[in-house]
Amino acid sequence: MKTITPGEIPVHELQGYLQAAIGPRPIALASSVDLEGTPNLSPFSFFNLFSANPPIVVFSPSRRVRDNTVKDTLLNVQHTKEVVINIVNYNLVQQSSLSSTEYDSAVNEFVKSGLTMVASDIVKPFRVKESPVQLECVVKDIISLGEQGGAGNLVICEVVKLHINEQVLDSHGKIDQHKIDLVSRMGANWYSRANLGMFEVAKPLTTLGIGVDAIDKSVIDSNIFNGNELGMLGNIESVPTQEQIDLFLNTSPELQGILKSGNIEDKFRYAKKFLEENNVPLAWKTILAK
Repeated sequence: MKTITPGEIPVHELQGYLQAAIGPRPIALASSVDLEGTPNLSPFSFFNLFSANPPIVVFSPSRRVRDNTVKDTLLNVQHTKEVVINIVNYNLVQQSSLSSTEYDSAVNEFVKSGLTMVASDIVKPFRVKESPVQLECVVKDIISLGEQGGAGNLVICEVVKLHINEQVLDSHGKIDQHKIDLVSRMGANWYSRANLGMFEVAKPLTTLGIGVDAIDKSVIDSNIFNGNELGMLGNIESVPTQEQIDLFLNTSPELQGILKSGNIEDKFRYAKKFLEENNVPLAWKTILAK
């Protein structure tokens, strides 16, 4: 049996073992605002329910292992004592992942991820319209677990209002576990879909995705691509060059035929097939081909 003593291996390796061993972990897509009202959105898989009376949920924005800095979410909840926990289901997973990109603090991750801001009833942070369950919370306490990179900060939240999309309810008004279609985090890039098993999502740690806001409006308005597919398109660091597009076009008689027909929806449907195969570069080359 492999034996590990914390402190004898690098923190990032220890974290990798722990995250791979302790799962699946539910995901809190935390919405917060700073003192000026600037929105922030970020997912956290160190999260769970801890009490029903009072209703308490806890999530932990850890200090970054690589440079011991803290996330904007932690700074925001320290200052405002408010947060909205948006539950992540399968339809949200790609956009939720995109919102974890290390954008500048002035950048609105709602815009980058293509998710919709909805005003909350009690707290200042916005809700995510696309989330099946949104929990408005006031922060009761924040417990620091250490001052070194990798240390967690327990954000203890009291739920003051719940919003539940009626589409995930059964005939008795209860949440149907099949309809809500929850996902959770595993180790590395792996996620688990509660009713279908594991799948992989590339995690944007070192690169900055261009964002859903950088996708041409005609692509978004076509309604051919779902939120996950738009999130995949937005998670690319840069779009293909014209030379790369032309090289692909020269090897694809089918795409040439679609372009000759002039049917832009057919071109988008062709790109969608590549996204279904998890081939984002070819999807982008198809979308940009003329």
